[in-house]
Amino acid sequence: MSILFTNIKGLVQYSMNPMSFKAGKEMLNLPVLENSYLLVENGKIAAFGEMQHLSKSIIADETKDLSGCFVLPAYVDSHTHLVFPESREQEFELKLKGASYEEIAAAGGGILNSAQKLATLSEEELIESAVTRLNEIINLGTAAVEIKSGYGLSVGGELKMLRVIKKLKEISPIPIKATFLGAHAVPKEYKSNKKAYISLIIDEMLPVIEKEKLADYIDIFIEEGFYDLEDATQILTAAKTRGLKPRLHVDQMNELGGLDLAIKFGSISVDHLENTSEKGIKSLLNSNTIPTLLPSCSFYLNMKFPPARKMIDAGLGVSIASDYNPGSSPSGNLNFSMSLACIKMKMMPEEALNAITINAAHALEIENEMGSIELGKKANLIITKQIPSIKFMPYNFGNHVIESMIIEGKYFNGIEITNKQ
Repeated sequence: MSILFTNIKGLVQYSMNPMSFKAGKEMLNLPVLENSYLLVENGKIAAFGEMQHLSKSIIADETKDLSGCFVLPAYVDSHTHLVFPESREQEFELKLKGASYEEIAAAGGGILNSAQKLATLSEEELIESAVTRLNEIINLGTAAVEIKSGYGLSVGGELKMLRVIKKLKEISPIPIKATFLGAHAVPKEYKSNKKAYISLIIDEMLPVIEKEKLADYIDIFIEEGFYDLEDATQILTAAKTRGLKPRLHVDQMNELGGLDLAIKFGSISVDHLENTSEKGIKSLLNSNTIPTLLPSCSFYLNMKFPPARKMIDAGLGVSIASDYNPGSSPSGNLNFSMSLACIKMKMMPEEALNAITINAAHALEIENEMGSIELGKKANLIITKQIPSIKFMPYNFGNHVIESMIIEGKYFNGIEITNKQ
C-alpha cells in the first residue's frame, strides 16, 4: 500500500538526518518545507521533497492533493493513566466547592477511589474502555503513548492492569509503552504499615513483572502523604535489578528532593515539576533526564503551572504530555495541552510542537521511529484542515483542525476488539 500526498502547504518537522532532542533556543527550530510532497510506502515514510522536484517515476496506489493543508508527525504522549475503571466527575464538584487534591485523597477519593472500582472489573472490561480512549486520542493526533498502572494497589490489581496494557500493545496500531506505578498511593489497609506494602511491590509484584515482561518502566509518586525519598530509593534499587528504567512523578505539590534522586538513578524523565526551583533546573541541566510538563493537570486542578519558560531560557529542552487520568486531567487532548503550554507557560508555538513531537519521542525512547518526518520512520502523521499557518493550531484552541490521521501509512478508522470473550 502506497500513498502520494501532493501540494502540501507545509511539511512540518522534516529532516534528512536523525533529529536530535531539542533544548534551549533550538526549541524554536521547527523546519517547514513549503509546497511539498510526501510518499508513504508499506507503513513508512519513503520520500519527500519540494513539488518542483517530484519525479514522474514516483507512482503510488493512491494520490491525494493536500492543497492548503499541513502534514506533521503525529504527537507522542509520554505520560498517561489511560487504563482506569470509570470517570470521577463527582470529585469535580467537590473541587468546585473548594476541596483540595489532598483533602479528596484523605477522604478516600482520588486514586483510592479508582483502585476500589478497578478491583471489581475484569481485564476484558478494562480493555474495552481503554480501547475507546485509544481511539479518542488517536483521532486527536496522538500516535504513540505511555500507559501507567497504579489503580490496582494490590498484587492482583497491579498485575491485572499491566496485563491489560500488554494486551493493548498487541491490538493497538500505535506504539505503547507500559509503566509500573504500584507506588501511586498507599492502600487503605496499609495506611499504618506502608513498609509492608512496599515489600509486596518488591517481593511479589516485581518478580512477576520481570517474568511476564509486563512493563518497560517504573514510576513512583514522590509526594507528601504518598512516597518519600527512602521509599523511592528502596523501590528503585529493586526495580533496577529487574531491568525497569525509572520515569518519576516529582515536584508536583512539594519539592522534596525527588528530582535529584531521579537523576541519580538515571531516570529517563521527571514528570510534573510544577514546584521545581532554579536549583532543580540547574540539576537537570547537568543530566540526561528529560523534564516532562503536564499543563492540562495544572489547568484542571487550578494549580501553578511548571516553569517552562525558565527551563527553556536556561537551556533545557522539555516535553509535554497529557497526564490523561480520571482525577486530575480527564483529557488526552494534546492539542489543548499545546495551547495551554503557549498561553499559561509562555512557550512559543514552535517550542510547544517540538515538545509533543520529537522531544516527547525521546522521552519514550522511540525517536528512531517517531517524532519527525524522516525517511524510514513510521508514517504516523497528522493531516490538518486548510489552515493559514502552523501557529494557528495552538492559537485556535477548542476547534479541531485535524482532518485525518495516518497510522502506519493508512487512514485511521478506529481500533476494533475482534476477540471478545
